[in-house]
Amino acid sequence: MTRRAPFITLEGPEGSGKSTQGRILSARLRAMGRDVLDSAEPGGTPIGMQIRRVLLDAKNNDLCPTAELLLMFAARAQNVDQWILPALAAGRIVISDRFTDSTLVYQGAARGLGADVVYDVDRIACRGLVPDLTLVIDIDTEMGLARAHRRSAQTNDIETRLDQESLAFHRKVRAAYHQLAEDEPRRVRLIDGGRTEQEVAADVWSVVEPVIASLVSDVTR
Repeated sequence: MTRRAPFITLEGPEGSGKSTQGRILSARLRAMGRDVLDSAEPGGTPIGMQIRRVLLDAKNNDLCPTAELLLMFAARAQNVDQWILPALAAGRIVISDRFTDSTLVYQGAARGLGADVVYDVDRIACRGLVPDLTLVIDIDTEMGLARAHRRSAQTNDIETRLDQESLAFHRKVRAAYHQLAEDEPRRVRLIDGGRTEQEVAADVWSVVEPVIASLVSDVTR
């Protein structure tokens, strides 16, 4: 049986710690001898990083929801074609910090564009690519935003356009992630992100390990 390598995504509200957990997971897999490609969205490729600057720069408050969605998918389409699909075909495990589920909850739910629009564009941009496993690092909205704002202040980060959205907006994001986990329980797993990095990482690994073992086994048969 021939199957592509595992594609795992990490999702979550602002300040959830998903990026940290992605780095921990990738390091653990590499320590086991696995070949891993790390990706992050919006961005990933050099072209995607240029699009990211437009999307996240706090000065671009006039960016309309439809343009935001299309720019997200423009960066994603480049990432899928240039990096993700070739890596998977070469047998590399791909760990991505965000993917289409982010667009589903941020633009589809919180912006009100709807899931159908997101899935329509996804079919063009991603050509059927769906993560094998999605880990949603869940966190209380106020706690997550406090973390995000503190991080931005410490680093003088200008990529804060989404961080600066209203509390109501971010509550919609979190609720949409919960709904996604309810709708797709086999693929999407909620992980409590309100604990120490080590505790969260242990839960992440307990979910990832059997999936990696199963999918890598399929690839090598």
